[in-house]
Amino acid sequence: MLLAIDAGNTNIVFGIHDGNAWIHEWRFNTLPIKNQIEYEVFLRLNFLENDLKLSDVDGIIISSVVPQMNGILDEFWSNLIECEHVFIGPKYYDQLPIITSNPHSIGTDLMANAMAAHCLYKTDCIVVDFGTALTFTVVEASGNIHGVNIAPGLKTAIKALVGNTAQLPDVPLELPTSVIGKNTVHAIQAGVLWGYVSMVEGMLDRIQKEMGRNFKVVATGGLSSVLTPLHERFDEVNRHLTLDGLRLIHERLK
Repeated sequence: MLLAIDAGNTNIVFGIHDGNAWIHEWRFNTLPIKNQIEYEVFLRLNFLENDLKLSDVDGIIISSVVPQMNGILDEFWSNLIECEHVFIGPKYYDQLPIITSNPHSIGTDLMANAMAAHCLYKTDCIVVDFGTALTFTVVEASGNIHGVNIAPGLKTAIKALVGNTAQLPDVPLELPTSVIGKNTVHAIQAGVLWGYVSMVEGMLDRIQKEMGRNFKVVATGGLSSVLTPLHERFDEVNRHLTLDGLRLIHERLK
């Protein structure tokens, strides 16, 4: 089994792949950062609850965009699992079939997305990742990462609005039927969520117009299911795309 660890700014995702599919996925809040023992206990308990054996893990791959966690992620599992691990970074990029002109300034999660898009779809792709940030990764069929766009994610945008404005309530991420708000909560939902629908549509149109050709559009990320009207613009929604990219990177490096 492969243990893939994807540490983002909101959640750390632990995925278990049995060689055929992702059979388990667990999430742990990234902040506040825990000590090594807490991560060990979290992993051990999830293995026990799902009747898995730590000894069956024969590979570990780690991606992190949270530098202050890297030391813990690099070591916390070592008391539980005896196998080699890969901590993705620029030193591995020249061994992959994807190409980036800025290896030290692209997140390892975006590299995983690009790897999955290139290997799974074998065509020009735009990966739209709905996470703490909303990212558009433009990957050409050749494996070249043409570029990336980054905007605040949905939760990030709503937290910024509520946190910096007096008298606004917390707002659930639910897309209203109307784009015109009838109360404060509805108004924020309409403004942010429908606004993001328009932003994603506009960005996809502009990217493809600038590139002069159509791209396959794949959505991923924990919030990819929220903006349902966009699903008509997506050729596929693959919630495991980043994990698949980590798996494919591990296979290539192994």
